[in-house]
Amino acid sequence: MKLSRPARRALLVVHVVSSASWLGLTLGLLALGVTAATTGSEATVEASARAMKLFADRLVVPLALLTLSSGLVLSLGTPWGLARHRWVYTKFWLTLATTTATVFALRPGVNAAVAAVAAGRPLPDAGDVLFGPVVSLSAYAFMTAISILKPWGPTRRGRRLRAGVRAPEPAGPVDAPEPGAHRPVGRA
Repeated sequence: MKLSRPARRALLVVHVVSSASWLGLTLGLLALGVTAATTGSEATVEASARAMKLFADRLVVPLALLTLSSGLVLSLGTPWGLARHRWVYTKFWLTLATTTATVFALRPGVNAAVAAVAAGRPLPDAGDVLFGPVVSLSAYAFMTAISILKPWGPTRRGRRLRAGVRAPEPAGPVDAPEPGAHRPVGRA
């Protein structure tokens, strides 16, 4: 199924906006995590952790899912394909991995930090609020770079598909001369 040009363009805008929002939100999570980990003020730690929870619960997961689904539809509905080019394939798996890590690692870490500071205890581990955003931000920056640069060329499947699209070579000469034979002038 190929997307029409207007549908492809609209979906591309959705994908780029959701991806950029996810990247920016993760940068915000990192800033809040650094603030929570380095400040001496209990009120600032609590406010930073609560803001991280709000972002992680309400914004990060929907943006991650929108980015993943729009990228998947774009790859399947355009000539880029999902498994035709290494950069697309890499982006898909990294997006899937970071979405999964967001749900099962980032959010629980932020929730544990909020529970601790809400109970009057210190931040359990600065790594809980810093590790997820640092890893995610690195992955998103890498995915953005490969989206722009499109490195590595086609996959094995992409090469096979590309070769299948070209006009096939003739199976055998019907009225063609033997290789190296002289073709008489004037005969078609």
